[in-house]
Amino acid sequence: MESEHNRDLRLALPKGRMYDAVVGLLAGAGIKIRVSERDYRPQVSLAGINAKILKPRNVIGMLQAGARDLGFAGADWVIESGAELTELLDTELNPVRLVVAAPIDILVDGRLPARPLVVASEYPCLAKQWIERSGIDATVLTTFGATEVFPPEDADCIIDNTATGSTLRANGLKIVDEIMQSSTRLYASNHALEVPHLKQRIDNFVMLVNSVLDARRRVMLDLNVEASKLSAVTALLPSMREPTISQLSNDGWYAVRSAVPRNILAKIIPLLKEAGACDIITSSPEQIII
Repeated sequence: MESEHNRDLRLALPKGRMYDAVVGLLAGAGIKIRVSERDYRPQVSLAGINAKILKPRNVIGMLQAGARDLGFAGADWVIESGAELTELLDTELNPVRLVVAAPIDILVDGRLPARPLVVASEYPCLAKQWIERSGIDATVLTTFGATEVFPPEDADCIIDNTATGSTLRANGLKIVDEIMQSSTRLYASNHALEVPHLKQRIDNFVMLVNSVLDARRRVMLDLNVEASKLSAVTALLPSMREPTISQLSNDGWYAVRSAVPRNILAKIIPLLKEAGACDIITSSPEQIII
């Protein structure tokens, strides 16, 4: 049997809708996944990693059992399963909301009626917790897909995940409560984190993946500015530490570079221009390692 102290890191990749986004994230970190058709054991360009493609719920089970060391799964299913795992990263990929929805016709002032209800859900544990918190009289009907079609004949309302709400609306359902927000997260087996060799490999993997996530949230902003306006311009620039400032060959001018949060770019560029910045250029970094 292979020793725990020298074996490969066992990575679980999620099959289905999460797969392409996860593989794209890893590619951004320089980790390429090569898989042939119907092959559940892909090749990984990063040495020392043994990968396997599993259904998301099986990823959770394998991590819980210690059969896999590291894996990507939805936070909603981890909480539903009650698995004791360590969350390492929120990739923010595949964002969904876990909601309560019901046919508009049964709602009273936008709320569920005060009578015994049947709640259909693929999340029976989370559904029971919601029922208890809400103090309503309800029973749970466990479903195995297509939960939105159960009302009104077979259930009064549902608890299901939704990205846009379009499927719910198409089936005449209205959201009446939100239980949680979920996304694809990176989890580790607690057992693997107790093995120094594996923990170091996991930490390195997390650093590489997180560098892509940080880069996706920022843009590199380059600009030129006269010396007399340098302080006013740099005062506007958020950066990870301090902006990089270089004197240009044209005396009295400076080049400034800063990694700026992407979500403030539209706000900050007009302010920089007004403060005296010119020749403003933005570019997208592939990785940022702090």
